[in-house]
Amino acid sequence: MTTTADRELDTRGLNCPLPILKTKKTLGEMQAGEVLRVVSTDPGSMRDFQAFARQTGHELLEQTTEGSEFIHVLRRR
Repeated sequence: MTTTADRELDTRGLNCPLPILKTKKTLGEMQAGEVLRVVSTDPGSMRDFQAFARQTGHELLEQTTEGSEFIHVLRRR
């Protein structure tokens, strides 16, 4: 599944908690219903983004791995 994103956030090379903090800031600048694609190289980001979505109410649309990169797609609540 490939979801078209309204914005993309590159967090390659950053480790927890920076990808989540940058995602929270970016989502705060977006309108409700818009989609954000986040690219990370932190393996822990898979579980971090699941927890982030549960805690914040943003919808985690998909998570995929492409080589050493982890892709997270969220819809702003």
